[in-house]
Amino acid sequence: MEIDKAIRECDDRRLKTKYNNAIYVIKRAFALYSIQEVALSFNGGKDSTVLLHLLRAGYYLHEAERCDPNGDLGNGEITFPVRTIYFESPSAFPEINSFTYEMAANYSLQMDIIRLDFKSGLESLLKANPIKAIFLGVRIGDPTAVGQEQFSPSSPGWPPFMRVNPILDWSYRDVWAFLLTCKVQYCSLYDQGYTSIGSIHDTIPNALLCTTHSTNCDEKFRPAYLLSDGRLERAGRVKKYSSPVSEQVSPINNGLKGEDSCWKNMLTASVIAVGDEILFGTAEDKLGSSLCKKLHTIGWAVSQVIVTRNDVDSVAEQVERQKSTNNMVFIYGGVGPLHSDVTVAGVAKAFGVRLAPDEEFEEYLRHLIGEKCTGDKNEMAQLPEGITELLHHERMTVPLIKCENVIVLNATNVSELDEQWGCLIELTKSNGLLALAEPFVSKHLATALSDVEVAQPLSKLCLQFPDIYIGGYRESRIGPLVITFEGKDLVRIKAAVEALLQNFHPGTFSHIH
Repeated sequence: MEIDKAIRECDDRRLKTKYNNAIYVIKRAFALYSIQEVALSFNGGKDSTVLLHLLRAGYYLHEAERCDPNGDLGNGEITFPVRTIYFESPSAFPEINSFTYEMAANYSLQMDIIRLDFKSGLESLLKANPIKAIFLGVRIGDPTAVGQEQFSPSSPGWPPFMRVNPILDWSYRDVWAFLLTCKVQYCSLYDQGYTSIGSIHDTIPNALLCTTHSTNCDEKFRPAYLLSDGRLERAGRVKKYSSPVSEQVSPINNGLKGEDSCWKNMLTASVIAVGDEILFGTAEDKLGSSLCKKLHTIGWAVSQVIVTRNDVDSVAEQVERQKSTNNMVFIYGGVGPLHSDVTVAGVAKAFGVRLAPDEEFEEYLRHLIGEKCTGDKNEMAQLPEGITELLHHERMTVPLIKCENVIVLNATNVSELDEQWGCLIELTKSNGLLALAEPFVSKHLATALSDVEVAQPLSKLCLQFPDIYIGGYRESRIGPLVITFEGKDLVRIKAAVEALLQNFHPGTFSHIH
């Protein structure tokens, strides 16, 4: 059998291990279910193409063991009898449809073409056929992989069947290693720079594979298998920036009821510091204020800066609350191998998912700290399942962790934060990680007047300029009072400053930087 022979003769030990594990799962399924009781869900993508050929090899080996004591059928080929399901969609790429039909012809697949949604199509299919198990090309990191094992019953509310996931633990690299080693055909879109294919409405070539940088339509892309970092596999999925917030509180309201639309439409972030040492007073949190300044430079307002305990439930509670009321949450502290490093576990709990091994993240850790980072011995390689995106940059030795609208920073000081923030901004410019808005601008005035003397004029000013944040603070009770004007329109800020100065004698206020 050509697939099995290609793998046996290759020098890739990792691929051989992945292949053997997948074949074991497949042969186990064939032992549990008859051929009439299993089906393959095929969608024309790279993962299901791998699965198709694994099933061909697995069925061949299963039959060889059943028919011959030595597990050898010689050079004879056997018909692949597994029913194949293809959900045809009007939004699918024509190349995907063509490739699927070509595979069906090349390998004599018994293909059922379903033109209903996945759930309705399955219900009809299972009513008409005795199918009990379906092979799926799901990998950890896929949105649908949350909570799944290699054998997982269908979710409540779905027609009952066993989901069989032979390549659940395969990485992007493993998929391409298999396809190239076995020299099998795959959809032509992958040679045009597409790395993860959805519908025609949400998929474009991966910009990281672009070989020309121009604004015209003549951009050229390298093939998908040349993507050096599989964590960026989904960078070609079109992201329409939208807030997860259904009803957002105005981040800045001058102490009054904030009704101005410019504040309602503001992008907001929340900052969470995790650390008992901060709450004990033994360490000072300097990252929070630095991060607030950085967010202001890209036009984001910070709604809250929170310090919470090194406790899974405490972290989960804060993350759950903040992710639903802000566009983005930045969390730092509590990241590492110690018993008190519970931030990632807290994020997973906030999203209601489990921690699962991430082999690609483990590779980074192994490169950083050596062979001590292996398998279940390293909890740092356990990441929130199905929602984690690794943000990789060449200047970061370990990628940052992003779970939907929560970014986990691993900086421990301001200089490390500066470096990570610079990488985030560069990633934003290449793939739209964060929305860049008009930056905040500010003016500061200092005065020797008492708080009482300026209180009423400032209150009137807030009503007159609801689009400007106007506040005051003192660095000491005997020092000057500093009045702050912040907003996104420098002309309006200058007008607010002039309006305040007109209420007092010249020289009462001085401009400070």
